[in-house]
Amino acid sequence: DAQSILGSMYRKGQRVLQNDKTALNWYTLAAKQGNADAQFYLGLMYVQGTGVPQNDKTALKWWNLAAEQGDSGAQFGLGQMFYYGQGVRQDYKAALNLFTLAAEQGNADAQYKLGQMYRKGRGVPQDYKTAVKWYTLAAEQGNADAQFYLGLMYAQGTGVPQNYKTALNWYTLAAEQRYVGAQLNLGVMYANGQGVLQNYKTALNWYTLAAKQGNADA
Repeated sequence: DAQSILGSMYRKGQRVLQNDKTALNWYTLAAKQGNADAQFYLGLMYVQGTGVPQNDKTALKWWNLAAEQGDSGAQFGLGQMFYYGQGVRQDYKAALNLFTLAAEQGNADAQYKLGQMYRKGRGVPQDYKTAVKWYTLAAEQGNADAQFYLGLMYAQGTGVPQNYKTALNWYTLAAEQRYVGAQLNLGVMYANGQGVLQNYKTALNWYTLAAKQGNADA
C-alpha cells in the first residue's frame, strides 16, 4: 500500500517533484505484490506511454490482474480496449461484460458507455429504455457525455416520452461543463422556444460559446 501511495505522490507531484519514472517504479513494486490500485495505474501509464514506452499488451496484463480483483477503473479500461480493438481483437460482447461489471460498481464512465452500446445496439440488441437507464445513472454523477445524450433522448422522445423541459435541463448541465454539442442544442432550443420561452439573446450566448470552441454549425 505504501509503495502504491508513493507511486501516486510521484505521479501527481504531491509534496515531491513530479516524476513519472519514479512513480512507475513504485507502482511496479506494489503491483507485483498484488495491489489492485497500483496495477490499475501501472496499466494506465502503459496505455498512455507516461514514464514508459506506450505498450497496450503490458497495459492489458496489469488491467486484467486489477479487474479480476474487482477494480472498476481497470474493468472500464479493459472494456475500452475491447470496444476499440486496442491491443486486442475488437469484441463488443467482452466490452459490454466489462463495462457492466464497472457500471454496477457505480463507475460513471462505464455507465455512459453502456448507454451508448444499448442505444446503438453494439454487442447487445438495441434497447433505448436500457440506454436511458444507464445514461441517467451516469448523468446524475455529473458525466457530461451522458447528460448530453440523455438530453438528446428526451428531446427526440427516444426510449422515453418526449419532454423538452427535461432535455433542456440535461443539456444545461452538460453545457455548463463546456460540452459543445449541448451548447449548440441549447442555442437551438432557446431560438425556437422549445421547453423554454423563446429568447434570441440567450440563444446567441450559447451559440457563441459553441462557436468559440470551433463548432461549425454554431
